[in-house]
Amino acid sequence: MSEIVAGIDLGTSNSVISVVLEGEAIVIPDAQGRRVHPSIVHLMSGGQAIVGNDARPYRLSDPMNTVFSAKRLIGRPYDSPEIKMLMGLFPFPIVPAEDNTPRIQVQQQLHPPEGIGARVLHYLKGLAQDYLGQPVTRAVITVPANFDEAQRRATKRAGELAGLEVLRLINEPTAAALAYGYGSDKRERVAIYDFGGGTFDVTLLELRGNVFEVLATAGNSYLGGDDFDFRLVSAILNAFERQHHVDLSADELVRQRLRVYAEEIKKGLSQQDAVRMMIRETIPGTVTELELDFSLTRDNFEKRCADIVDQSLTTCEDALRSAGLQRAEIDHLVLVGGSTRVPLVQRRAREFFNREPVLGIDPDEVVAVGAAVFGASMVQEQAAPAPMPAIPAVAGFEEGIDEVDESWLEEIDAAEQSAQAGPLLIDVTPHALGVATVGGVMDIIIERNGQLPLERSRYFSTSRDDQTRVVLPIYSGNSRRIEDNQQLGVLELTDIPPGPREEVQIEVTFEVDTNGMLSVRATDMRTGFNQFAQLSISGDSQIQDYDASHLLM
Repeated sequence: MSEIVAGIDLGTSNSVISVVLEGEAIVIPDAQGRRVHPSIVHLMSGGQAIVGNDARPYRLSDPMNTVFSAKRLIGRPYDSPEIKMLMGLFPFPIVPAEDNTPRIQVQQQLHPPEGIGARVLHYLKGLAQDYLGQPVTRAVITVPANFDEAQRRATKRAGELAGLEVLRLINEPTAAALAYGYGSDKRERVAIYDFGGGTFDVTLLELRGNVFEVLATAGNSYLGGDDFDFRLVSAILNAFERQHHVDLSADELVRQRLRVYAEEIKKGLSQQDAVRMMIRETIPGTVTELELDFSLTRDNFEKRCADIVDQSLTTCEDALRSAGLQRAEIDHLVLVGGSTRVPLVQRRAREFFNREPVLGIDPDEVVAVGAAVFGASMVQEQAAPAPMPAIPAVAGFEEGIDEVDESWLEEIDAAEQSAQAGPLLIDVTPHALGVATVGGVMDIIIERNGQLPLERSRYFSTSRDDQTRVVLPIYSGNSRRIEDNQQLGVLELTDIPPGPREEVQIEVTFEVDTNGMLSVRATDMRTGFNQFAQLSISGDSQIQDYDASHLLM
């Protein structure tokens, strides 16, 4: 059997693994034939873990030791507004590590979010090996298009902890577009509307045969199906208070058990106009059991959750604006992610784009399938895919940005015309990247929605005589104001030859590769001396003391 590269959709709520066998994409099932695997990890006192569908029941019976939605925490600083917003939504404690990254406290151990992701990936890897009867060590893993540098690095670390060589990170909507259009010789513009459990992305692509060019992407890393569940939990808690005059909202374990009911109610309302459910809950600290006859109509649910969907449409408008497109210029609409099964989501997306969604695509599996297709193309012995042409730069000082030689477009056109076997992906940066300057302003070096791979430079001068070290805070975001953006880490330039201030000029070059990951180099313009700068990204050090041996248990 030829070498296998797995395609993995590591999702907030659910994960899927796929491989290509004899030209056909296969979604790997568990022993019971289930092809969608909850991203849930139940940790036991001895270090063993139960993962996937078998871990789901523990969210009711042992929520304090059952981790879910860890993807919402991955790659984020502990003191970020997003983490603060999520703190009260988990039954297990979230505590800070020494480097200000979040850790999940379960069974008297501290687990980084990527450690939980690694357990899910290791489980999926095991399913694939059992199914195929051979080792699986290489993978293409998908990430939300809106993930920043730190989140992408954290995802790659999760794969490495699981014993996988991560050949490529691909944006989830781009992977879905591959599954939709690869090999069909389509010539059209497509909107990939990706509403998952914890993230939302929209990506606009132009398909030209086997060329998949991203025109623009936009997203919200904290918008997803979980938000529907939170609204339903509030509705159930209010119903308990009205009927029994007891406020259960302060107890985290109660809230987590109710989330399981909320998910079932949401799924039920996707199939029928009303749901009725008997819910039993014990008053915390007592043995008194309360019984609630809870009912909800689809209409009532949609009124409660309409603003969540509205946020996704605002993001769609942002992507269209960035691409310079009108809605009418989109030829097809592809719905991705489990939350697109909600009728309200389907209807509003259809109304926004004035297009019927493409039929015949499984929203839960399509991303993993696209990743598997791309992974297979990377190891084909015949007709290997043409590499993405690098964008050459001519050093220039105008506005501190390199001038770009657009002759590289001819290479893309040539690749488009060739009968290449593999797809050519032309992806973009989801966020601008830059450094903090005086006055709380971000000096943007890498622009948002720039085509990958790309390279940009800025020139900096020392601020005092004989300065030999420069420290530059690195930020990601789409605002010029530092306070609106996310600090990724710190760029430290050392061993600068001494000289008069302002006469020592350093060229700092940012490069973003096809994975959307950043590297930096610095050049002393007087001496021509190059050094690869030390880029300290938040969370890079937190895995060093994490014991991954339990993954094998």
